[in-house]
Amino acid sequence: MTEATPTPLPPCDLAIIGGGAGGVLAAMQALRLATTPLRIVMIEPRDVLAQGVAYATTYGEHVLNVPAARMSAFDDRPADFLDYVVATMPPGGPDRDTLAHAFIERRQYGEYLRTRLQEATAASPASLLVVQDSVSELDARGDGATLHLAAHGPLEAKGVVLAVGNTPKPLPARGAPQLPEGRSLAAWDFDAVKAIPSDAELCIIGSGLSMVDTVLSLADNGHTGAIHVLSRHALLPLPHCHGPAATFDPAPMQSMSLRARMRFLRAAAKQAVADGLPWQAAMERIRPHGQALWQSLSIADQRRFLRHVVRQWDVHRHRIAPEVHAVLQAMLDRGQLRLHRGRLDTVMNEGRRLRVTTHTRDGRTDEFDVDYVVNATGVEMRAQTMRNPLLHDVLGKGHAQPGPHGIGLKAARDGRMVDADGTAQPRVFILGSLRIGCVWESIAIPELRGQAETAVRELLAIPAP
Repeated sequence: MTEATPTPLPPCDLAIIGGGAGGVLAAMQALRLATTPLRIVMIEPRDVLAQGVAYATTYGEHVLNVPAARMSAFDDRPADFLDYVVATMPPGGPDRDTLAHAFIERRQYGEYLRTRLQEATAASPASLLVVQDSVSELDARGDGATLHLAAHGPLEAKGVVLAVGNTPKPLPARGAPQLPEGRSLAAWDFDAVKAIPSDAELCIIGSGLSMVDTVLSLADNGHTGAIHVLSRHALLPLPHCHGPAATFDPAPMQSMSLRARMRFLRAAAKQAVADGLPWQAAMERIRPHGQALWQSLSIADQRRFLRHVVRQWDVHRHRIAPEVHAVLQAMLDRGQLRLHRGRLDTVMNEGRRLRVTTHTRDGRTDEFDVDYVVNATGVEMRAQTMRNPLLHDVLGKGHAQPGPHGIGLKAARDGRMVDADGTAQPRVFILGSLRIGCVWESIAIPELRGQAETAVRELLAIPAP
């Protein structure tokens, strides 16, 4: 049920802050694992659950970046999402094997999460109350925490899961705040992007997955205008390729320096191709080891990775559906999609258009005029700059500290939030993007579902099988 009026809330056994994918996964785990009538409260300001950045789109051109067979919400039911897709597919659709390798519409994944949450609620002895509100303060104690909600006031919780999701970065350009209304758009404002006139010329700042979403919406509209893409490296995400993972042993990588790991991985990719496999097979082999590889790097090598390697890693690791890549390639081939390598400096109103000024690596200044600018620079990674009152509160009070390299919050290995003195908060767990600095691989569904289950089992004292 959803709380309709701002009334005081009675104490709860578990409070989940955030109703995006991570929060919903935590709620499902708590409902599935509960054996007594526990009281679970989820606090989410939006009126629809499972609609964080990734799954808020309502447009069919935005598809998952992972095949359906690998998107289950449950570790112990690896085919669950595929089962859902098959069960909801209209008669005469593709067969199960085809769907297993298909990249399903992202809006359908949000529907899947909401459906499974409803089913878990109906079958559980525990109760779930969804409160449309926001949390501005958190005071942690050894036996729980007090949350301060904007409308409902204080809420006492025996355990807390902090799953606040992703925060978009602001446009990193001088002059951005002074741009005319409606001419500077966020890539995640899907409706606004869809409303761009088909003959408009635009510049997308950023060349990652958010850029892909924007280009797909434009292509779906039959866009004819030029589309400029500006980023420091001008690298586009690479495609998935169906096939098995390579068979090399990734364990030796953990004792190597960053430079040696990159040589090892390049050699593994070349060997995969020599063995008749795509280079992607090497990335698939190390996929389950991402967190261990990050945590086994020295601090200095982690810094080098963030400074020199991260973009190359992203385009090879966070791949897109082959059919999506084909759309981008076709637009590149006909000259409609134009890549610019450089650093954004200013975006200024120039008559009836917008002038974009960039600095290139060789010291030149480049300028071009467009009708719209789309911010696709991705998610904010530093907790201090996320513009989230709750994060500012826990950091200011010393209940939390920034994560490694200032990314997210620091967490113990099991996910407990670490305070300013280095002590893990016993009853507060964090998951998702806030743990990127600690574990790097932290926002894909396999990581989210694992973190959610660990947190719930610890907070509700339910042993792992």
